[in-house]
Amino acid sequence: MDFELPKELADYLVELDEFIEREIKPLERQDDNVRFFDHRREDARTDWDRGGLPNRQWEELLAEARRRADAAGHYRYPFPAQYGGQDGTNLGMAVIREHLASKGLGLHCDLQNEHAIVGNNVGLLLMLHYGTDQQKQEWVEDLAGGRRGFAFGITEPKHGSDATWMETRAVRDGDEWVINGEKTWNTGVHHAAYDLIFARTSGNQGDGQGITAFLVPTDAPGFKVEEYLWTFNMPTDHAHISLTDVRVGDDAIFGGEGRGLQVVQHFFNENRIRQAASSLGAAQYCIDRSVEYANERAPFGKPLAHNQAIQFPLVELQTQCEMLRALIHKTAWLMDRDGAFSQSERVSMCNYWANRLCCDAADRAMQVHGGLGYSRHMPFEHIYRHHRRYRITEGAEEIQMRRVAGYMFGFMKQRAPKGVE
Repeated sequence: MDFELPKELADYLVELDEFIEREIKPLERQDDNVRFFDHRREDARTDWDRGGLPNRQWEELLAEARRRADAAGHYRYPFPAQYGGQDGTNLGMAVIREHLASKGLGLHCDLQNEHAIVGNNVGLLLMLHYGTDQQKQEWVEDLAGGRRGFAFGITEPKHGSDATWMETRAVRDGDEWVINGEKTWNTGVHHAAYDLIFARTSGNQGDGQGITAFLVPTDAPGFKVEEYLWTFNMPTDHAHISLTDVRVGDDAIFGGEGRGLQVVQHFFNENRIRQAASSLGAAQYCIDRSVEYANERAPFGKPLAHNQAIQFPLVELQTQCEMLRALIHKTAWLMDRDGAFSQSERVSMCNYWANRLCCDAADRAMQVHGGLGYSRHMPFEHIYRHHRRYRITEGAEEIQMRRVAGYMFGFMKQRAPKGVE
């Protein structure tokens, strides 16, 4: 059993670092772009005149970073070679996501909106698995280049984490479907031309079957953004939307009629292991900066690092990072070997623990740094506020623990949805 990273992956991290220093860091410092990463960042990033949406200059800067990364061959790393990618693995993406996050906040990897110079484009992954030939022809190239995307209309205002309880309904009317309902937390819908709306088309509430995904144009008559929900972290691009007699054709169905839930499950499994790795990287950053500061800061005539009250909490956090890293690498490796749905309980373990660990590490970093750590002159409060979100979104930690329990006690079986693997 060999726990060394593959040489080609270790070499690739060096290549990414060189690209960041050569292309991304200069762009970050250009024209006062650094304002988006310092203590003024939320005001700079947020367009208060548009209801708290992301500032257009901020989003244009992110797009330019992605364009440069794509031109250098990095952005499409996880994508199939036929679409300009490197056939990147789950293990590779986990290692890269951790590495980028462990470098701290910056244009190379922004935690707030999951921007990174190595794309985590789950929309493309889903399109390749579930799109019709017509949909692939229309979407794949733009998705691969980061020029186009769609939002996800999964969560319902009254039902939260229960994806099987869909009050949003789609009813066939001749050659069309008529959709009525509401969705919340539709991230990115402010610039998405389409929203992937999940609606019940058959069956009863609570059934896994009978939910259909539709690619719905956001400019369709009856599609309305009701409000953007302000959060612990600003700016916001999280919309509450309503659909009133919205009409789409059969060609809008994504993943097959009545089989939309497997699209959700695939999205979650692929994304959660990468998100766990990102949280681990951010936690490691908080620990590393705290150790550095404890060695430099010397109140009462000696460095903080001499105090066990400083040492022991950081020792515990570092120990958890080491254990979590081993589990993430093992889980990602097994997903590559046996398929994305083969390790569902381990993905949930990694995800809920990584998000909790990151919040604990950011909180401890604030404490070690004292008043400076609590201020926005340091990144820890921003890291905490961002990663606190992931203890709720994409499956709250209670849902993740419930999922693990389901496998442990025999209520659930490890298998891929029909037609996926």
